[in-house]
Amino acid sequence: MGLFTKTKESAPCTVEVSHVFDSLHAHVRFNNGATVGPGDSVLVHGAPVMAAYGEVVSEDRMATIKRASAVERLWTKTTGDLEFMELCEFSFSEEATL
Repeated sequence: MGLFTKTKESAPCTVEVSHVFDSLHAHVRFNNGATVGPGDSVLVHGAPVMAAYGEVVSEDRMATIKRASAVERLWTKTTGDLEFMELCEFSFSEEATL
């Protein structure tokens, strides 16, 4: 892998969508053992997987993994901790007493 080059890789995957009382999630598992690293992006092909309330739907699909270049991977690792702060919610409130 070069410094600025990107590669694409096709991988079979299983998409699981759960819409039940205890869990609302969507997961993608690569059937060929592929892993996704920092800066990589994944595109799952096909129509959206929809699950009605109370259902768990699992479908086999194909996915394209776009691998990040070495520079993008380094940038993602370097700035990842800073962007984590955007996920934090802070609340400053004045406590009034009577």
